[in-house]
Amino acid sequence: MSTLQGKTLFITGASRGIGLAIGLRAAREGANVVIAAKSSVPNPRLPGTIHTAATAIEEAGGHALAIQCDIREEDQVHAAVAQTVARFGGIDILVNNASAIWLRGTLDTPIKRFDLMQQVNARGSFLCAQVCLPHLLQAANPHILTLAPPPSLDPKWWGAHTGYTLAKMGMSFVTLGLAAEFGPRGVAVNALWPRTLIATDALNMIPGVSGANGRKPEIMADAAHAILTTPARELCGRFVIDEAILRERGVSDFSVYAVDATQPLLTDLFLD
Repeated sequence: MSTLQGKTLFITGASRGIGLAIGLRAAREGANVVIAAKSSVPNPRLPGTIHTAATAIEEAGGHALAIQCDIREEDQVHAAVAQTVARFGGIDILVNNASAIWLRGTLDTPIKRFDLMQQVNARGSFLCAQVCLPHLLQAANPHILTLAPPPSLDPKWWGAHTGYTLAKMGMSFVTLGLAAEFGPRGVAVNALWPRTLIATDALNMIPGVSGANGRKPEIMADAAHAILTTPARELCGRFVIDEAILRERGVSDFSVYAVDATQPLLTDLFLD
């Protein structure tokens, strides 16, 4: 397959950034896009809500469903999935994009922040997969795509910010487990991670980090599209790097994705 037309994507944290970019890429082909996120009212620090995202999806040619959903809450996830199935008849794709970040050491990590990261990142990805899977198993080409890095036990990633690394690697290990369990049943379960920093509003909130040294979210959207349009039984259990899969699919010029072509690109976390 080469298009997401008519497919239903359930995307967590899709009110802005990479999640919204993935939704817009699918919308341009006439997909149904569910924006499942907490942001229902404007935030001056982080622009974008489920409602503005839904408008953008519709304007791009897709069919949008905005659902306020905190993926830490089991009942809210069940309700969001039920609402999705009632509206669109099923779910073809789950994109685990929602994530919490805190790049501090142990003594500077409040336990509430630690708990938030574990609940949103690993537990949230597991919960959303668990609730979506009965519907994915009935889909023609089902995919679970999680924004998580290749698993690593390198101490340099753990010592700098143990809480965040644990939460993010938790998403990676959930991907490994789900791929082993459901790949043989025809569900493609993969992870996607950027080679470079991605310029999002959330990135701009991290002191000392500039989006000028990164790429636009559209590179992740194009990479996700390449994965999600691949037959499920041909691609499963992989930790895909955005640039790598686009090169596999024939892309050689990445300058279009640069935020500022005059600035050097910085490699993202968890990659050498």
